[in-house]
Amino acid sequence: MRTHKLVLPVVVSAACLAFGANAMAATWKMAIGDAAGGTQYELGKTFAEEMDKRTNGKIDINLFPNGQLGSEQDTINNASMGILDLSILAINNITPFSPSVGVMTLPYVIQGPEDAKLLTQGDVGKQMTENTIRDAGVRILGWAYSGCRRLSNSAKPVASPSDLKGLVIRVPKNEIMIASYQAWGVNPSPLAWSETFTALQQGVVDGQDNPYITIDAMKFYEVQKYITESCYVFSLEPLIMGEGAFQSLTPEMQTTVIEAGQAATQHSYDYLLTSEEGIKTRLVEEHGMTIVQPANDEREWIEQATSIWPRFYDSIGGKEKLDDVLSALGREPAPAK
Repeated sequence: MRTHKLVLPVVVSAACLAFGANAMAATWKMAIGDAAGGTQYELGKTFAEEMDKRTNGKIDINLFPNGQLGSEQDTINNASMGILDLSILAINNITPFSPSVGVMTLPYVIQGPEDAKLLTQGDVGKQMTENTIRDAGVRILGWAYSGCRRLSNSAKPVASPSDLKGLVIRVPKNEIMIASYQAWGVNPSPLAWSETFTALQQGVVDGQDNPYITIDAMKFYEVQKYITESCYVFSLEPLIMGEGAFQSLTPEMQTTVIEAGQAATQHSYDYLLTSEEGIKTRLVEEHGMTIVQPANDEREWIEQATSIWPRFYDSIGGKEKLDDVLSALGREPAPAK
């Protein structure tokens, strides 16, 4: 038997022991919050293909979309404890575990794909990775870029914050996103992602916000009529692995995992740029949705939402953290408290 056939199972064994799997298994489980067809799934599929290619088929990754392995926040705990191999989830679901990551979800900080790529693949992204290792026991290996979160609802066109009056809007269980809607005069309804479609279908809530790609992948067009082309938050969805599991890998395998994550991240960015306009058109022409432009170039939305920034300076690690992000984007420092 050739030497390399003896060595690789030992590497895989070490990794799988850390993940709580059978010692000889070479199959990892990846939890994905969204349905197949979205950017989370695209990132996961690409990462799996990269790992298969880079390990000559020795590591197989099974994808479990649509929250099959639990809520997104549950998968953080499970990954940190080594009972789940990998997870892709919305960044706002990491914030409760690692509050400094919340700087990426402050309203109108990230205003488009270029901003998102610059931050996640630069010094800010490295700092986020270090913080999530320290605070949550998980390591960010890659990023899905899903696009601007667009407000959708089933009741009426919404062009300005005042149009939200009377609507019940679902938001994630995230303090910053809740506060954003409160700044617009709405008391939003925090719901787990897994409950959202049913709540919209049954009329428990009137609307929600997510990128075009997610609205399409989750078939929200079946229960929503209007989309407001706002961009108060840019959806980022990190791919995470438990830090204990990562450290159990050999240096060579750690490098392989990191490089596979980088390749998948670049693919996700390209995928967003090439697919979003087509999806937007399909939502209108095939599914009958109506897209509404924000009034006054979104001015009221921006002024009211960014007024909450000072409330979260302490939780994100200080105003200087936000200033570092804004500086990286070539913008002015944040206002004082």
